Amino acid sequence: MRPHLVIWVLLMGACTLSAPWLYAADYRCPPTAPDMKGPFYKPGAPLRDTVGQGFLLTGTVKSAADCAPIAKAAIEFWMVNPEGEYDDAHRATVVSDDSGNYRFESHNPPGYAFRPPHIHVRVTAAGFDPLVTQHYPEKNATKARFDLVLIPGN
Repeated sequence: MRPHLVIWVLLMGACTLSAPWLYAADYRCPPTAPDMKGPFYKPGAPLRDTVGQGFLLTGTVKSAADCAPIAKAAIEFWMVNPEGEYDDAHRATVVSDDSGNYRFESHNPPGYAFRPPHIHVRVTAAGFDPLVTQHYPEKNATKARFDLVLIPGN
């Protein structure tokens, strides 16, 4: 077993859900479900919207309160390379446009060990709680839409 997988398994037990997400009925738009950040997150991913070819992820960043788009949200992505290893070449940050839309292009992520194919996502925006989640592409998909709905901060 790869050493990073052992670390991931250990950290999986420490994963908890954000309590506000549990009250999705209180919001006009259901918040995006949080998911584990995992042990391979590194802040400061370069500003770019492409780390490969073959899979296009698009969506809109929205407020859970009223479904309004959120402009200028920072969306960080990190994922394994085609060989199933995390590296800096497969990290990126994109910023949502004035309509809250974003675009990220990569290779179709492979699964590894017991993990299904996935792309890690972290979203931050002024006035909102940070969101860490994951996108799980459908088998053989070349594109997907993944809206990111944030909970307003206190």
